[in-house]
Amino acid sequence: MATPGGNIFPKWTNSLRVVAAIGGVGVAVYAGAVITFGFSPQATDIGYAPVQPVPYSHALHAGKLGIDCRYCHTSVETAANANVPSAQICMGCHSNVTLPEDRRSRIALVEQSFKEGKPAIEWVRVHDLPDYAYFNHSAHVRRGVGCVSCHGRVDAMDVVYQSQPLSMQWCLDCHRHPEKHLRPLDQITNMSWAPPGGDQVAYGLELKKQYGIHPSQDCSTCHR
Repeated sequence: MATPGGNIFPKWTNSLRVVAAIGGVGVAVYAGAVITFGFSPQATDIGYAPVQPVPYSHALHAGKLGIDCRYCHTSVETAANANVPSAQICMGCHSNVTLPEDRRSRIALVEQSFKEGKPAIEWVRVHDLPDYAYFNHSAHVRRGVGCVSCHGRVDAMDVVYQSQPLSMQWCLDCHRHPEKHLRPLDQITNMSWAPPGGDQVAYGLELKKQYGIHPSQDCSTCHR
């Protein structure tokens, strides 16, 4: 029934337009905040550097001593996951290395684990993808993607931290333009490698053609 004056809806409904406008602006601001935070370092864990049970320095072992990544992470070329080094791997070196007395306590937990036959120290994972995302280490390192592309210059890190966002957008950028990260297979673990002539894109395009690389961008590639 029409109200006096010929209006179909009551006069108080006019205020709904104001409420709807305010609500629309609020939703837009909220969505923008969520998206902004979702791609921020706080959400993607850039800089995350948990305290480990043993103060292991990659800067010393991988940097100064030049130990190849694959000596400790033995499965990186053959399996989806890069294995966590066992106490046996650590003691493979430290059984023959005498540390100064003031530094010996640093590996006490490793020695104890080795003597007791425990499989590994309970290291805290730094680069931890969500369960719904699948990543295969061997598929990348055997096709020319170096460790440094995802993990940064760990050979300069006393404490390892997450240097890349590991977000879906970040992964897709690499799949769309793999030439930015490709290198010779014998330089996969070389953190200081640089492309001949200094032009990574041009050199990467050559390797992309040579290796026959055409990364999938299908959802099922990473979400299985």
